Amino acid sequence: MSVATASYLARRAAQKERVRTLYRRALKDTLNWAVHRHLFYSDADALREKFEANRHVEDIELIDRMIAAGEASYNKWRHPDPYIVPWAPGGTKFCRNPTPPPGIEIIYDYGREG
Repeated sequence: MSVATASYLARRAAQKERVRTLYRRALKDTLNWAVHRHLFYSDADALREKFEANRHVEDIELIDRMIAAGEASYNKWRHPDPYIVPWAPGGTKFCRNPTPPPGIEIIYDYGREG
């Protein structure tokens, strides 16, 4: 395999990863905009059609420009207040009851010492 072929394949692999990541982020963000699940399905289908329409583009420079335009569009239309699972970092329940600092002893039989 020549250096040019290896370079081409590496660049295409990086592009595929960027497209996959962009699609996943956009799909998850679409769920933030949809109030009900049945609305999400139609929005998700429309998003998939946008990606599938450009599936067979082969020009590397054009693909890079399209990815950059897609990422810019995603950043422009990203939801300002996305849904975060409560127990995930940034959620309402995350670290609600943190572990006590070292040196603090918890007594579970309070009132029954003896």
